[in-house]
Amino acid sequence: MASARGEFTSRFGFVMAAAGSAVGLGNIWGFPTQAASNGGAAFLIIYLALAFLLAYPALMAELILGRHAHANAVNALRKISPGPLFRRIGVSTGIAGFIVASLILSFYAIVAGWMIAFCLASLSALLGMDEASTWLTSFSFTRNVIFMLLFMGLTIGIISEGVRGGIERWSERLMPALLVTLVLLVVYVLTLDGAMEGLKVYLLPDFERALSPNLIISALGAAFFSLSLGVGTMLIYGSYVSDKENLPVLGGMVTLVDISIAVLAGFLVLPAMYVALHQGVEIFTATGELISEDTLIFTVLPQLFSTMGFTGIIVGFTFFFLMSIAALTSSISMLEVPVAYTIEEHGISRKRAVWVIGGVIAVVSTVILLNFAELFGLVIAATTRYSQPILGFMFCIYAGWVIDRNALLQELKKGNPGIEQGLFWKIWPWYVKVVCPLIILAIFAQTLFG
Repeated sequence: MASARGEFTSRFGFVMAAAGSAVGLGNIWGFPTQAASNGGAAFLIIYLALAFLLAYPALMAELILGRHAHANAVNALRKISPGPLFRRIGVSTGIAGFIVASLILSFYAIVAGWMIAFCLASLSALLGMDEASTWLTSFSFTRNVIFMLLFMGLTIGIISEGVRGGIERWSERLMPALLVTLVLLVVYVLTLDGAMEGLKVYLLPDFERALSPNLIISALGAAFFSLSLGVGTMLIYGSYVSDKENLPVLGGMVTLVDISIAVLAGFLVLPAMYVALHQGVEIFTATGELISEDTLIFTVLPQLFSTMGFTGIIVGFTFFFLMSIAALTSSISMLEVPVAYTIEEHGISRKRAVWVIGGVIAVVSTVILLNFAELFGLVIAATTRYSQPILGFMFCIYAGWVIDRNALLQELKKGNPGIEQGLFWKIWPWYVKVVCPLIILAIFAQTLFG
């Protein structure tokens, strides 16, 4: 069954694909500014600790459920359910997961389209096409639709080739390109005037804030969302993993890659912000707080690049190229969630399922653009702030309480026969049963009540 569905052919391919799913725009623009606004290195330390206290165990829940069933989220939760009630709840959770993943992709494609447009704007400026560059960086319905459709076309093209020929093949190319681009940008930005001040903000901890409840909850949320948890992307990728692989090791590798890139992005974004401040570009609001992430990416950094002359054009192109890759590696996993369900539950061919579902999501994106002020923020809040924690909670419940404990152990033994004597098996089962759900509920409560 697994081979007919498709399967990752190498550990490297899986890690690149899963880490690519986790490494998105939020890692590169969201995490650094959250760190700067929440005590610098104090936030960083808490985040690193909580990534392994929450994100890794929750990631393992999805990977184990996926490989155990070798099926999409709906079928996986149905298979492990002991009775009609749990089956109905499991099916509802799986369906909600692919709907939420589709809605996330609908707004993600819009933002990713902006990244591609800004990348091409730098190229246009390099070629002296100033009018085209201005159009590419202006907010207009026509530009937004064109580049949203371009981004969706890229995503559809990759997913239509399947697990090995599409997801794994392109993840093995895109993720190394992302990492190399990020490192080159970090090295360059750190040589600029003002960069060291940003580095101090990032690396010098404000220990008075380190144990603040708000900081801890913010770090918990960042750790949870950074791994693309709660919508079934990691579950479906887990379903494509060979039974020979050691799942705890794979999950640890994905977590390390994801966290490393988020932390590395801090060495780019925070110094770049203070380089911009050094150049006279304002990075603080009237109340003295750091500006929002979207203003940083689409206003502050372009203003910084414009002060750097020809070099700024090259750096701007490279930066938005990086952001476009980060968006694409995440989008392919989001689209795979509803596609896998459609193929397996309804017997539709992959190419037809990809084009139909991708087309529907593009229509939803267009509707959002037509009603941007009313819908854009609403869809983001409904999916990432409210739906993801609830779905993540449900996956932990099914991994901790619903699946048979012996079936869980046998699944883990496939890639590690001696796991029963190891630390992972002594801690993870009760941890995902009790601690992870409580932590996720705390994140959700903070979202609701502040």
